[in-house]
Order: sequence, then C-alpha cells, then structure tokens
Amino acid sequence: MDGALAGFRLTEVDSAGVRLAVAELGDRSAPAVLLLHGYPDTRAIWQGVARRLAERFHVVVYDMRGAGASTAPEGTAGYDLQLLVDDCAAVLDAVVPGRAVHLVGHDWGSIAGWEAVTTPRLRGRVLSFTSIGGPSLDHAGHWMRARVRRPTPRALAALAGQARRSWYIAAFRAPLLPELAWRAVVARRWAGILRRVEGVPLDSGHPAPTLAADAVHGLGLYRRNMRRRLTRPRPDAVAHAPVQLVVARRDHYVSPRLFDDLDRWAPELRRRTVDAGHWLPLTHPAQLAGWIGELVDEVEARTRER
Repeated sequence: MDGALAGFRLTEVDSAGVRLAVAELGDRSAPAVLLLHGYPDTRAIWQGVARRLAERFHVVVYDMRGAGASTAPEGTAGYDLQLLVDDCAAVLDAVVPGRAVHLVGHDWGSIAGWEAVTTPRLRGRVLSFTSIGGPSLDHAGHWMRARVRRPTPRALAALAGQARRSWYIAAFRAPLLPELAWRAVVARRWAGILRRVEGVPLDSGHPAPTLAADAVHGLGLYRRNMRRRLTRPRPDAVAHAPVQLVVARRDHYVSPRLFDDLDRWAPELRRRTVDAGHWLPLTHPAQLAGWIGELVDEVEARTRER
C-alpha cells in the first residue's frame, strides 16, 4: 500500500481511541484537499486522484479507522458517524491547523463527509464538499420516508431500485457470516470482481493487502449506523458549504434516484454525471481530479473576494 503512495509524507494522528495513518502530498501553502476513502478500501484508492491534485494543491489522505495502517476501535460503537467526524477534525488539526479545507469523499468516506458538512462541529473548516457514491444517511432516511408516505408508481419504483442495490446491507448486519465470507472467499476474489464488474484496471494498486481485515473491521460501519440513521434521520442535516455531487449512472450500490431531493439539503449544489460504476477514484481519476479542482478554484476565488 505505501509503495503505491511513494513520495507522500507520512505521519500518524491520534483520535478518539485510534491511531490514524495520514499521508500528504503537494505544497503545504496551497489550498488543502482532504480525501476520505470508503469500504472496504484504504487511502491508496486515491493515488491517481491525489497525484493529479497535488500538482496545484496540498492533498491529505488517511486510512479511516479500522482500515489499512490505521488501528481499529473495540466494538461496533467505535464506528459511530460522530467518531468519523472526530477523526476528520483530528487530522485537520494535526496537518492543516487553523485552516479550512476542501473535503472529498467516496462511498463511506462520502457518508462521513456528509456528516462533517451537515453538523456544526466543522462549520467554517470545510470550504466545499465533493460527494462520490455515498449519500447522507439522514437524507436517505428522509428520501425513503417521503416515498413510503406517497407511494406513487414512480416512488415505489425508486424504492425498489435502491432496495435491489442495498441487498448487501442486510447481509453485513448479520452475525458471523460476513466475517467468514470475507476471510474465506471474498477477499481472495475481490480484485477479480472489481476488474470484471467495475472495470478497475489491473495496475490500480488495489485492493490493499490488508483487505480481509479491513472488510471485517468495517462491518462495524453498517452495524452501528445504518438502522439508527435511516429510521431516525436528523431533521436539520443541511450542508453548510457548497456541494458537488458526482453521480455514476451504473453504480451497483447507490441509485441516482436517491439524490432526487438533494436540493432541499444542499442550498448550493452542482451535479456531475458520469457513465461509470461505483469505483470512480480507480476508473476515472483524471475526470474526478478535474472536477474537484474546478470547484476548489471557484470557491477559493470567491473566498479571496470577500
């Protein structure tokens, strides 16, 4: 994994009972971009995006709790969304103290990013947020409630479409079987699955050698947060920074329809659509880096004018 991130400056940050492995690239005086990875990935998933962004920005990536070179908490409570925000804040305080950053998240990194950009804790520390392949669990909960309350044919079709994509969530919340599956079968076949189903190139440096352990640890994300937030979504989960939503038309896990109501929660929203699958950081790094860079430039210019 670290070979894939050769040239990055490495450090460790303590946060809420875990030790986070952090890597930086680029000029520290440039605008900062923080990249959050998803499940069952590590920070290495961002290498193609990070190297492109680092030509003009200060790029920060870290292994989220329980993944890669970071340590894992004890029990599922250690994967609470608020602790993921604590981790984000700890990294910012350690490597970009006193500065605001542009946040980017993929999959669970995007879910954590939504939490960061909709809670007061990081208001003023996040200048923009780019969301890729992961909704706010609060927004998703409200989206489902609205369609259950008004079960039109279109609403029911949207619910069914997301339900088909979410089959794995119930499986991940079952005891023992997901752990056994990852360790005995899935981890060994994951690279082939990504190549065949997602079009991930062989030279992507993915998955990490820690995949089996990362996948088992990360089950805590689903077991701790999914039911709690989807059934009791926050009513005030409004973004306090500009949001760029990247929607993959062929995402096997997140339906584009899940973002139909997003304008309600993101007052300043831009949407990007790409004909691709879920693992965009690996399949479309140049396109993502370009879109992220455009938003950073725009927000930075606006900030200087104030």
